[in-house]
This record gives sequence, C-alpha cells and structure tokens, in this order.
Amino acid sequence: MDGRGLARAYYDDVVGPLLAAKWPGLPHAAGRLGSGSDVLGLDDATSRDHDWGLRLTLLVDEASRDEVDAYLAAELPATYAGLPTRFPFSGQTESIHHVEVDSVHAFVIKRLGVDPRQGLSTIDWLTMTGQAVLEVVGGPVFVDQTGDISAVRDRLQWYPDDVWRYVLACDWLRLAEETPLMSRAGDLGDDLGSRVIAARLIDVAMHLAFMIERRWPPYSKWRGTMFARLPCAREVGDALRKAVKADHWRYRQQQFARALDHLLSRQRAVGLPAPGPATVDFWDRPYLHPNDKIITALLADAPDLPRGRGSIEQRCDNVAVLVDPAARRAALT
Repeated sequence: MDGRGLARAYYDDVVGPLLAAKWPGLPHAAGRLGSGSDVLGLDDATSRDHDWGLRLTLLVDEASRDEVDAYLAAELPATYAGLPTRFPFSGQTESIHHVEVDSVHAFVIKRLGVDPRQGLSTIDWLTMTGQAVLEVVGGPVFVDQTGDISAVRDRLQWYPDDVWRYVLACDWLRLAEETPLMSRAGDLGDDLGSRVIAARLIDVAMHLAFMIERRWPPYSKWRGTMFARLPCAREVGDALRKAVKADHWRYRQQQFARALDHLLSRQRAVGLPAPGPATVDFWDRPYLHPNDKIITALLADAPDLPRGRGSIEQRCDNVAVLVDPAARRAALT
C-alpha cells in the first residue's frame, strides 16, 4: 500500500473511530497533507527507509487541538497494518505518533505564512513557493466536515491573472539574462562554464513550463518527475535533454532555443500574450537571446512591481530561506 492509501486506512480504521468514541460530534478534517513524498503520490520502496509510515493530518478547532493530540498519544494502538504508530523522524530519538493535530489556521500559517481565507495580497502570493503550496493542496483530504481546509485549497488553485503574468515575465527575464552567456562561454572554449549556465537555464525553463501550465512546482527532488507530467513536457523536455547533453555550444544553443519555441507556442495556446519569435539575435554575435517583446507583452497587464525580481523561488534557491515563511517574506520586503 502506498502512503496515501495507508493514511486513508489509518484514519478509517483507527483515528476516526477513536475520535468518534471520545467526541462524537467533533467537527474535523483529515487527510495526508504536509511533507513527504507520499503526499504527492511519489513514494516507492526507497521512501520507506525514513520518515515514512503511519502519518496523517488531523485538523480540529484551536481549543481542541492539545486535548485531541494528548488523547491520541495515549489511546493509539502500538501498531496498525504491521507498522508502528509511533516512530522517530530523522535526527530524532523519541518515538511519537505522527498524526499531525492542528487547526486549519495554524496548519497553513506554518507552511505559507498567511491564511488564504483572510485574503492574499500580491506580496503574499510572491512569498509562497510551489512546494509550500503543494504541502497544502497536493495531498488527499479524506473528510472535511467544516469545509475550512477545502476553502483554503480552492483559494490556492493558482495565482491571480495579473500576478501570473508578472511571474511568467520574470522567468523570461531570467532566461534573457544568461542565454547569451551560455553561448559566449562555449565560444570562448569554456565548455564547463557553458554547461553550468545551461543547467541553470534549463531549471528556469522547467519552472516556466510549470507556470504556463498552471501547476505548482515541487522542490528539486521531485521537479523532473512532475515536469514529465506536464502537457508540454514531451516537446520541451526533448529539447532540454538534448541541450544538457550537447557536446558543442552551438548545438546546445540550438536545442535550448527549440525548447523556448515550444514554451512560447504553449504560452500562446493557453491564451497568454506570446509575440514571436521566441529568440532573436544577440547584437551582431552568433548568439541567441529571448525576445524582449514577450516580456513587454506580459508586463503590460501585470502589477507595478520591480522588473525581473519575481517570486521568492525565482529570487532565491537557498533551502534555509525557502522552507521558512518568515525568511521568505523578509527576503521580498
């Protein structure tokens, strides 16, 4: 059984009946949310070597949270489905249960830094990483008696249109900053430097693909796996793979430009501004550069924000910042 199925059975057979026996009328929600590869249905045999097992998110009102947690700590059986209900996470020694008991408000604040039910400003949207949002919306909810977590998840389906255009424009700007440098480094004979720049650009192009398809990108371990499921992944991915494997900068540039052609075509297909061509000549040099007209068209209906800075995950790849809502906000403000 995968982690999602295990969590559903754990709730149905153990946690739900325990709640009903003690508090028959207690409104609550339950699901497999938060961290862990199983939240996104990506767990496999390797996932079971740490932090995998009987895990569940249980959302109750604030006043009941501590009492429910203590009750489960005392009443949960030692095992279920042949697995321990109490075990230590990585770096810990204490075996405790992993039914995460919280209120909806506290649960989303820990991951997002804001409660979407209270409204989201443009800056609020830009402080959220795709991974943080997926920890709220990516996993299954088995029961939601109050509708509160469903309301949060509905609110987080995607950016407002103007913020979406701004984030897209910032990805095109990030591509514009370094695409000619990839070619210039190769032309100078610096193949390693060209490959390093190409790898950065490919990561940006993959992020752009997620943005065009209105899908939240996970953090790096799962990004390629979930990228492969995007509607545009076949054409874009083929060109990106050839670019990353290329042995000469000219072929690397050619294949990367082909990926941008496919991305621009998909951007147009979903109804976004997409003036062509995707790339143009860079001065009189034999290098290519993303077309500035794409960026101008996207920014025409975008918020008045600093050009090119974008969301926190477009500005920063420091894990210590990206996993901390307060640090993310501080970095943007």
